Amino acid sequence: MKDLANSSVDKQIEALTAISKAITSDRYIDDILRLVVTVTAEAMHSKICALWLLDDKEKALHLRATQSISKEYLKERTLKLGEGIVGQVAETNQPRMVLNVLEDPDFKEKELARHEGLVSMLSVPMAVKDRVIGVINCYTSYPHEFSETERNVLITVSNEAAVAIENTELMVKTRVIQEELESRKLIERAKDILMKQRNLPGQDAYRWMRKRSMDTRKTMREIAEAIILAGEL
Repeated sequence: MKDLANSSVDKQIEALTAISKAITSDRYIDDILRLVVTVTAEAMHSKICALWLLDDKEKALHLRATQSISKEYLKERTLKLGEGIVGQVAETNQPRMVLNVLEDPDFKEKELARHEGLVSMLSVPMAVKDRVIGVINCYTSYPHEFSETERNVLITVSNEAAVAIENTELMVKTRVIQEELESRKLIERAKDILMKQRNLPGQDAYRWMRKRSMDTRKTMREIAEAIILAGEL
């Protein structure tokens, strides 16, 4: 029993370490989400671990990641803020434990739970500075009272995951902005080349590039890069 307990603690520590490393990595958001559900499921000995992200504009949660390979469970699903256990956990920013999801009136996916053989559930909000960004659910295939240690582990994991996701989203947004600025610079440079080579006004040079982009089904950036390359030859 002691070896089993030590093994469980080791897995929990490994899970926290893996997610902590992800916080400072350059992984994209989908990689972070897959990492979180995989290591969390292993650490919590869960049959299924699922991660839902909150869309602030829609006021809805979307299933974004699970380590399950079940086609039924992998189907795209959405819950409104406050709807079902997941929606309530997100709305209240409070964890919730359910001994049997099939007997809980708030649980919305009973048919899916029967199909997958899910019984007990621990649902924990992911929050950054009290701002909820999503929810992590862990399910077992048998009745299970989650211990205080298990609850604390999942809360810690969810907090680490929330920071990792927040950092990754900011990083992606920054990259998109940088790429957009770089594209604009290249387009302006290509436009200047066309204006000089073909004696065109700026608007006509831009229209020519846009038409070329549509005709060839290439991006404006690709057209601009080709013009610049040809101009430098």
